[in-house]
Amino acid sequence: MIVDNRFSRCLGESTVIGMTTYRASTADTEILELDGVELAIERRGPTGAPALLLLAGGAQSMDWWTPEFCDLLGAGQLQVIRYDHRDTGQSSASPPGRPDYTGDDLADDPLRILDALGIDEAHLVGMSMGGGIAQNIAVRNRERVRSLTLVETSPAGGDHGELPPPSRAVAATWEEPEPEIDWTDENRVIDYRVDVERPFAGPLGLDEPRVRALATLEVRRSRDMASSMMNHFVAGSGTAVDPAEIRVPTLVLHSADDPMFPLPHGEALARVIPGARLVRLAGVGHEIPPPAVWDVVLPQLHRHVLGA
Repeated sequence: MIVDNRFSRCLGESTVIGMTTYRASTADTEILELDGVELAIERRGPTGAPALLLLAGGAQSMDWWTPEFCDLLGAGQLQVIRYDHRDTGQSSASPPGRPDYTGDDLADDPLRILDALGIDEAHLVGMSMGGGIAQNIAVRNRERVRSLTLVETSPAGGDHGELPPPSRAVAATWEEPEPEIDWTDENRVIDYRVDVERPFAGPLGLDEPRVRALATLEVRRSRDMASSMMNHFVAGSGTAVDPAEIRVPTLVLHSADDPMFPLPHGEALARVIPGARLVRLAGVGHEIPPPAVWDVVLPQLHRHVLGA
């Protein structure tokens, strides 16, 4: 599956919450009109350098791949591209609860972006749902993928054996009734967006100032937050693919404490993908790697991507 409940998961001024500051991006956001859909993208780094495309998780805009992370990742040697999935950020929004696309459309969007930018192949880094999309592309369009990095995700099909379920706290979020949200109340929506992240935190806990700052950026630049928080999880499922068919250099980054996809999910990916390498992260949860683990994640990504 590319989209289902397993994958639950700028501004002109800085946002300051407590001691955490997240500045608006200095790069220009481009809106690409592709096959009747608008997709917002941002490119950082030297034009013409090898491309690296970042694929966020379900209900996540590009904001969770922060400009600081992108610049450190690019290291002046890569063109780093981040984008808003449909129904997030500044990309096209469907009515809440009625997405006009399927998981296969979400999996085709990265290829549409690369085609529009004239990029034949790219390094793909996908987190959670984005990791499922990246697997799909690496199997169905392997000629477009230079390397693959799968972050806190799970096999998108194939024979991988029985895998453990999410934690009780995460599973409870699917069973409890959704809170009544006034989507016109910005402060309430930001609070809700922060609360959504709490069950997915690892032993280090939720870095609330950081998450609140990112949520504020996301809420203020999104077309429809109700659609953002709902539609990926009710869209039609995408085509399953067998990660054992992946034939590109693959790095698996997975937390030992991921409450959504426990570590055996990452171990299964590393086991079934030929030549894949697993790096275990400590202390973090089901999230795009936060600054607490950049000292581990960035050198591993540079080794993997720049050597591919």
